[in-house]
Amino acid sequence: MGNDTMKEEYDFSKGERGKFFQEDIKLNIPVYLEGEIMEFVEKIAKKKNVDVSTIVNQLLRSDMQLSDVMQ
Repeated sequence: MGNDTMKEEYDFSKGERGKFFQEDIKLNIPVYLEGEIMEFVEKIAKKKNVDVSTIVNQLLRSDMQLSDVMQ
């Protein structure tokens, strides 16, 4: 069984600052939908035989276009 406690001290003397930094990286952040909204989107996704993300993106894109027209 592993030791789950933290050490008093860690040696970072051989660490390399920024080794994993990527300036233009895009993160996919999870979005949590309310139950009623998720059911609505899942129903459409199932009917169209696509994934939920595709439907959410389509709905948001159409809202963006509508918003542009209204401005």
